[in-house]
Amino acid sequence: MNIRPFRPEDAAALAQIFHAAVHGVSARDYSPEQCAAWSPEPAPAKAWQGRDNDGRFVFVAVNDSGQPQGFIELERDGHIDCFYCHPDVAGTGVGLALYQQLEIRARDLGLGSLYVEASEAAKRFFTRQGFTDEGRREIERRGVALHNYRMTKVLT
Repeated sequence: MNIRPFRPEDAAALAQIFHAAVHGVSARDYSPEQCAAWSPEPAPAKAWQGRDNDGRFVFVAVNDSGQPQGFIELERDGHIDCFYCHPDVAGTGVGLALYQQLEIRARDLGLGSLYVEASEAAKRFFTRQGFTDEGRREIERRGVALHNYRMTKVLT
């Protein structure tokens, strides 16, 4: 597994990974209705092409064939926006490798902390990485109630 920066040609694969993760990994913790509201269908590649145009860092895990398997995004204020791995690689260390790359970059940038709005599965992951749960948040997507958790980590 190799971790590299996002490339525009990754856009379609990232859209597919996002959708597959919501309906695979997240389906263990959310109802079918919630997953359908979260991601009713894969977004067009065009919607993912400019993910790094606002200055965020997007790290992509690719297999030996160069095919994206997961991705994570770090905004310049320490916010972790998207973090998704394809269900086929969930639990294999791909997510940990992505997160470790993100934390290295955050430290290089001199960030004092990281924060994220984590799903149930992501909450378990981020807890293992030393994040603190600051509370459950109720949100709505397409008229369906969902929830996530505000989590933070102080970088020392």
